[in-house]
Amino acid sequence: MHLNRALNILVAVLSLCLSLSAWAQPEPIEITSESAIQTHFQFWEDATGEASIDQVASLANERWALIANGSATFGLTQSAYWLRFSIKNQTPLNLNLITELGYSQLDDVAFYVYAGNVQEKQLKTGDGRPFYPRDVDHPSMLLRITLAPEEIKTVYVRVATAGSMIVPLRIWREQTFFETAAYELKLHFFYYGCIFVIVLINLAVYLSLRENLYLYYALALSGYLLFFASIKGFSFQHLYPLLPELHAKALLVSIPALALFSLLFCREFLSTKIHSPRLDKVLIAMMVFEVLFLISAPFLDYHTGIQLASFSALVFFSLLLVAGPVVWMEGVRAGAFFTVAWTPLTIGVLATSGRALGVFPENFFTEYAMQIGSGLEAFILTVALADRLYREREDKIAAQAASLREAQSRNEAQNRLTEALTHDSVTGLPNRNRFELMVDQQLQEAPQRRYMVGVARITRLDEINRTLGLTRSEWIVKRVAEQMVELAAGLPLVKAIRDNQGREERVYHLSSDCFCLLIDVGKAVNDFSALNAALRRLAEPIWLDHLAIELNPRFGAASYPEHGRTAAELIRNAHVGMEVTPRGLNETGLYSKRHDIYNESRLTLMADLREALQHNQTLLFYQPKQDLKTGHIIGVEALIRWHHHERGWVNPADFIPLAEETGVIIQLTRWVIGQATADLAHLQQDYPQLSVAINISARDLESAELHSTLALALQHNGLQACSVTLEITETAAMLDPARSLQALNVLAELGHPISIDDFGSGYSSLSYLKQLPASELKLDRSLIHDVCVSESADVIVSTAIQMARSLGYRVVGEGIEDAETASRLQSEGCDMLQGYWLCKPKPIAELKQWLQVFNSNNV
Repeated sequence: MHLNRALNILVAVLSLCLSLSAWAQPEPIEITSESAIQTHFQFWEDATGEASIDQVASLANERWALIANGSATFGLTQSAYWLRFSIKNQTPLNLNLITELGYSQLDDVAFYVYAGNVQEKQLKTGDGRPFYPRDVDHPSMLLRITLAPEEIKTVYVRVATAGSMIVPLRIWREQTFFETAAYELKLHFFYYGCIFVIVLINLAVYLSLRENLYLYYALALSGYLLFFASIKGFSFQHLYPLLPELHAKALLVSIPALALFSLLFCREFLSTKIHSPRLDKVLIAMMVFEVLFLISAPFLDYHTGIQLASFSALVFFSLLLVAGPVVWMEGVRAGAFFTVAWTPLTIGVLATSGRALGVFPENFFTEYAMQIGSGLEAFILTVALADRLYREREDKIAAQAASLREAQSRNEAQNRLTEALTHDSVTGLPNRNRFELMVDQQLQEAPQRRYMVGVARITRLDEINRTLGLTRSEWIVKRVAEQMVELAAGLPLVKAIRDNQGREERVYHLSSDCFCLLIDVGKAVNDFSALNAALRRLAEPIWLDHLAIELNPRFGAASYPEHGRTAAELIRNAHVGMEVTPRGLNETGLYSKRHDIYNESRLTLMADLREALQHNQTLLFYQPKQDLKTGHIIGVEALIRWHHHERGWVNPADFIPLAEETGVIIQLTRWVIGQATADLAHLQQDYPQLSVAINISARDLESAELHSTLALALQHNGLQACSVTLEITETAAMLDPARSLQALNVLAELGHPISIDDFGSGYSSLSYLKQLPASELKLDRSLIHDVCVSESADVIVSTAIQMARSLGYRVVGEGIEDAETASRLQSEGCDMLQGYWLCKPKPIAELKQWLQVFNSNNV
């Protein structure tokens, strides 16, 4: 008996050990040198949703269930779910990792990171909260984790949502994540771009033909755009990041909206009222349901709304899948197109709905099935609409051709067509087609001669049209045309030809408000006074009904062959030249490539710069600043450098101004802040006294994200605001003084030192500069380059230094290239210097070596 009891106890102990072994915490996710990271996690269902992190962390291991493949779908549930996993760094390097829950529709997500038993980080996010702040600017739920070699960290994640509980967990190396995210983003926006183009095409066709079919199709595709942008989180990220309630409602509204307009399109496209009256009644009933759903969607709670949307989508798409074959069987060509188009979309919807309800697993197909299906459906139906449009167009052309043959002879039609194509209907002047033909012919016949294309534009014509009406504005255009023809007739340098009817052509009407002429530069003999006098007369007011109408004409010109070798190029460049003409002055703006922001190569350069920033292909060089009192290096200035894969090293003077004009400077500054603060944190490990100076443009001061970018960079790298100096040129500060002052005051209050860069290179107001919260003033190299050889330059520099010091500024001399200049500035009270004499700008690795040598030589 005792033996049996002992055996029973032994069996119970063994069973308990086996049970504990089965529920033991799994091995950590080990990060090795291999690229792929296999993920797994444990989960625990919190049915009440009230468990705290401390309660969850103390749960017994047997309460947790294992998900071996790193992805789980729990369907529509009111429970909260806790995930738990550990990560171990098996590499000899410090790792920057990103943990991703790759489903953007999770309402409430909280990450807790533990190193041992100590919680070192907490992050709460989700699409039920405002989008910002997040660890990474991305629709997925992301968490940054850093791991030292052999370090293990445990992560708990609480997930709650009113929609589908889908938790695909992935762990990325930081660089791999951003590369993958950038590639995936390109694919997404390629899809959105294609759909958007199809929408625009159908709207254009609708506006041209006024057929509701194309409007319904455009609205249906717009519903798909809203749906995918919402479900993928892009609309929340970019359009209303502070309004999570609006984000949820937008998704619910998009579903009945796309269904309603798809039904309207189906009825119109298949002509069900004619070919299948019973099917037409079913479609109408479904439309009534979708209208009621659309009206009630903003007032439904999300859980109820998403359930209703999922089940109604199954019925709706199944119905339309049947509609195509029904009409096809009636012998209607459109039914075949519709059947082929709707099949992949229905399959995609079934997969997506099944994923949302937890019927199908989370994988690539169920995640992107509807997007793939909608793309195929849009392409096939676009082909179908093009086929329909082509057939209708062919019928119309045939009817018009028959009517034309009956109404008039071929010769008369050709003459009228030629006149319409080559002359303006209002002024009777030859138009752009005629001008380009004439100019190209002249350039071909006499390529060695020098010509100039001149354009004149009546800038107030739209205002005159709205004020006085079309009839009077046309009278003014005719009067201007007559005046230009009269003035041009007295100018031998204006090229004149005769058409095949013997009419003389000197002035050409390019568009409603623009005129053009060709000037023979050889006949001008560099004397354009007569032409300028004619332009001044053209700028005089025109009297109409006792009113003096100011035309405010603007003039532009482009020279052959310098500015173009075809008429189209010269016209285009003359318009660009017109844009740089000073307003209010009757001067002719001559084209300059330097001012041509529309230059194709420069625009391409900006596209390349954006790509370089996305792929971290730009570099930062650093130039030290020396304290002249102590001789120590107290800071560095961050200078952007870019090595283009085709053009080689690109001069910052070539791409920085263009980046400011196009707005790319915001992205560029964001990258510089992130890289410079990371490098400074690395440098301060050996040189804690160092600070970094970052150049800020006027565009940056206008940006609402400058403050948050700086704050996140400082927090991420463990830096103080006082260690990051913000440099702004006096010219940039004067572009919008009030706005610049407000922005700089906010940054200064946060602790950032403000430096006025390139002082002396502009024409600033000293009273305004004094209002700036600056603590440092940098003398421009143009002031000090000849301070040792020019007495006047020495006086100016000395006065500037004394003035700046009396106003409380520290003074920095930049561009110092020799010891004599450095000594002179030191004797005159300059606080700091930087320049090639001290050190040329260097990348971070070379800078560290230089600092070691410098410090060892100055011990």
